[in-house]
Amino acid sequence: MKKNTAYAADVLTTAVAPAIWGSTYFITTSFLPHGYPLTVAMLRALPAGLLLLLIVRRLPTGVWWGRAFILGALNFSFFWAMLFVSAYRLPGGVAATVGAVQPLIVIALSRLFLGKPIRVLAVIAGLIGISGVALLVLTPNATLDPVGVAAGLAGAVSMAFGTVLTRHWQPPVSSLTFTSWQLTAGGILLVPVALLLEPALPLPTAANIFGIAWLGLIGAAFTYLLWFRGLSRIEPSAAASLGFLSPVVATLLGWLALGQSLTPAQLAGFAMVLVSVWLSQRSLMPKADGVRPTRPAASPEPARRPA
Repeated sequence: MKKNTAYAADVLTTAVAPAIWGSTYFITTSFLPHGYPLTVAMLRALPAGLLLLLIVRRLPTGVWWGRAFILGALNFSFFWAMLFVSAYRLPGGVAATVGAVQPLIVIALSRLFLGKPIRVLAVIAGLIGISGVALLVLTPNATLDPVGVAAGLAGAVSMAFGTVLTRHWQPPVSSLTFTSWQLTAGGILLVPVALLLEPALPLPTAANIFGIAWLGLIGAAFTYLLWFRGLSRIEPSAAASLGFLSPVVATLLGWLALGQSLTPAQLAGFAMVLVSVWLSQRSLMPKADGVRPTRPAASPEPARRPA
């Protein structure tokens, strides 16, 4: 019972991260200048990573330099770049639906890299989640763009590899230190890309500063600390399924803050996503420790019989 309670607490704590990530679209469209996705991604990762480095005051050593940059690219640089390409070339609902395949990719990679069994219930939960996201965000007029779909799939694969390798490469440091390494490395990799491909940012307004601060301090430093902490304690497949909460929160914020309406299909998708997350956690929850009845130990000597 105590083991399951601790596991449930870790799941709920980890779920805070994708829930907050669901606010990214609202913050980006309401507070940030348009047309600077890579620069915004760099400003989201690098300052947050440097701030955490100032707190922990510890740099990688040996093999962890390379691993920090690999994970920084998978979880931030390449992932965010593909995410933005997908978002620009596809309607938001299509991009979100394509990205929703990530939990299924994580299940396959967990089998390959971590030796975890593929549970049928977890796969079914992933398929239900994808269907729920599609109902939640797809519109009847949604169109497909091959480049956008390819970018969305590449981003999902990148984040899936980052999720599994983060669990596979557990460093001898705290989650806070591990988060600072990855955020800093990811931000450094984004600097030349942003400088080469995008114009300079205009003079920021108070709203721009708030948006960048939210995405950096809350949407990156705080959430990824919870995310990487969760990956060290729960199954990668269980953590990946929590990503379905992002489009749910994004849809709710659109309804509450932007005056968007909720259709019956979206409400059905909302319910399907919650069922998917519950099923996934149920299938991956550790078994309760049972107490087996013990038998009296057999005597090492044969019983003496009267002559």
